Amino acid sequence: FPYTTLFRSRHPLVRLAGEIDWDFLAGRFSSVCGVGPGQPPLPTRLVAGLFILKHTHNLSDEALCDRWVENPYFQYFCGEVVFRHELPFDRSSLTRWRQRLGEEQIAALLQESLSVAHRSGAITTEDLERVAVDTTVQEKAVAHPTDARLTHRAIEKLVELAKREGVELRQSYLRVAKRAAIMVGRYTHAHQFKRARRELKFLRTRLGRIIRDIRRKIEGNTALEDCFGPLLALALRVRHQEQRQRGPKVYSLHAPEVECIGRGKARAPYEFGCKVSIATPVTAPRGGQFVLHAKALHGNPYDGHTLGPVIADLEKLTGVTVRRIHGDKGYRGHNHPDRFKVWITGQVRRVTKAIRREMRRRAAIEPVIGHLKGDHRMGRNYLKGRDGDRINAVLAAAGYNFSLLLRWFEELLRALSLILCRALLAPRLI
Repeated sequence: FPYTTLFRSRHPLVRLAGEIDWDFLAGRFSSVCGVGPGQPPLPTRLVAGLFILKHTHNLSDEALCDRWVENPYFQYFCGEVVFRHELPFDRSSLTRWRQRLGEEQIAALLQESLSVAHRSGAITTEDLERVAVDTTVQEKAVAHPTDARLTHRAIEKLVELAKREGVELRQSYLRVAKRAAIMVGRYTHAHQFKRARRELKFLRTRLGRIIRDIRRKIEGNTALEDCFGPLLALALRVRHQEQRQRGPKVYSLHAPEVECIGRGKARAPYEFGCKVSIATPVTAPRGGQFVLHAKALHGNPYDGHTLGPVIADLEKLTGVTVRRIHGDKGYRGHNHPDRFKVWITGQVRRVTKAIRREMRRRAAIEPVIGHLKGDHRMGRNYLKGRDGDRINAVLAAAGYNFSLLLRWFEELLRALSLILCRALLAPRLI
């Protein structure tokens, strides 16, 4: 049955669906689809709508599929004409579309959210010219890394892969390795560090035996060497890495791209993931503090060395030249080509009353980062690889912007209803 009998035309999702330029998103998304044999791709409006709804309402892929079937507003937002009682797509379709689109095409969602905000009056061009920039850590969905846990997991993964590929090992050490990993934790908790180091050495010795045994068994077999190569390389790094060594380390076997980043927080001295740069207006837009730019930065770069590329991407995304940039003291020694556009917290020179007022508002970016992490899936990234880090950062920013737009349309409808009620209730002059 048609949707006109199911929902209110003044619902914020209905209003937002009418404001979004779906043709623009279709043009960007369809560029990755080729014409040829096989099943035709899903409609681009359906894919774009699913990504927006997922990160706006902080839903997993499975929860999104369940909500989509039972919510007519979700279906209308994604372009459906009649109510559907079954999914027209598979849950894994979202994963394949994320991999196919990549960060460059998914950034169109963030760009369109800013366009809708600008057209609806939630943000102005002046708001885009003065920005605040900061960085945070997007944590990966990994367990807290310890030497014992990583060594034990390397043993388990190597034994499992050998069993799957038909490589017969002299001994698997699964039973004794599990006990040793447990005892490392118990001895460490009891401050018996000498015994804990003894059990850790036992684990590393058994991992080394398994690595050498597998190498002997697969020597000369190109197919098996290609199959075992990546995991053996990771296991060898885990076997030989030390606690205080310099350079990159392995913190997770299923996500080797994870980096250890120290932010100086008392509750979390170290966070495991990647650094993300966030830019917001330093003014107070009518619709809220929109995210103007979000980008994952791998390699744990110094904040100041990221400012130049970030502002260049921001100007390309919005089409507006940035006049003033405000950052914290982590941006001292930045690489922006025009240093007279940048103001650092605590700076005294070149500070007028207007700029001092903007510098006090630089801290408004902190609650925005908190909302991105707590409400829009940036706090724990479940997407695979470095591409997943980049995609999740952009989708979280777009979802945050669309949530502000939904609230903006609700306030507009509420104000319009109040004006109409007052007009109807006002006494008529005779």
